[in-house]
Amino acid sequence: MQATFPKPQTRDISVHPDTNIGYAHLTVRDFKTSLPFYQNVLGFKIHKNEKGVARLGAGGNDLLVLTENPDANIQRVTTGLYHFAILVPSRFELARSLRRLGEAEIQLGFGDHIVSEAIYLSDPDGNGIEVYRDRPRSDWYDNNGNFQMGTLPVDVRGVLSELQNETDEWTGLHRDTVLGHMHLKSANVNRDEKFYRDVIGLDEMANLGGTAAFLSAGGYHHHLGMNSWESANAPPPPPNSVGLNYFTINLPDSDELTRVANRVRAAGFGLEETDAGLLVRDPSQSGVVLTTKN
Repeated sequence: MQATFPKPQTRDISVHPDTNIGYAHLTVRDFKTSLPFYQNVLGFKIHKNEKGVARLGAGGNDLLVLTENPDANIQRVTTGLYHFAILVPSRFELARSLRRLGEAEIQLGFGDHIVSEAIYLSDPDGNGIEVYRDRPRSDWYDNNGNFQMGTLPVDVRGVLSELQNETDEWTGLHRDTVLGHMHLKSANVNRDEKFYRDVIGLDEMANLGGTAAFLSAGGYHHHLGMNSWESANAPPPPPNSVGLNYFTINLPDSDELTRVANRVRAAGFGLEETDAGLLVRDPSQSGVVLTTKN
């Protein structure tokens, strides 16, 4: 499958182009199972672990916060997390991740999305994960200047051939790894997209007939994806569930944070001040924390 879309135009309401995703905060059931998976299989470093909260990353900023709750239940047909996406800095680093996942005998899926090459998997609690590398931005557009995305087979052998350039031992995710995007399960894609597009200010990159949408800041292929493939008209997960608590949107400065927060309030959405930043819930009740990079 491949589709093209008109190149998005910057709007007065568009969020600052330096906006990105900071980290995702998830609930898991058992650190004795989850932390070895995230550390030894995916290659995260544990930055801090105390009082049932672990902060993980690749050596720089936190990319993932895990809260342990042994009583948490796994929910299936709800809104919430579809996957969080780990962006590695090169195809070589993707090959290293692929090899490690294979060594650990993790069940994998793959997708060549034209803009990127991606590996899909789940953590021990069923939380969806993507590990991917970007292609150059010049490859994201066709000869007519249209943005293009799709799902094609990944050249797995081609990815693994990158390992012939390996000169050092893999010790985990590269320090330049970031949380590239979030993908949510939505009860109503067009409704939720309107919130992220017209209130938060992300620009639409693609909409697949109201069943999936992809939005971003600064022309990135997507910082946020959403779909209703498994969640059309579904309720939010009940309290005490495994899965997404919130994810952060990092704005470049306090002026931009104020501008976005004012739009959120004007649109009738509540904002809660938390230690992480300003928490708002989208129409499907997924938690979004607005914060600044500094």
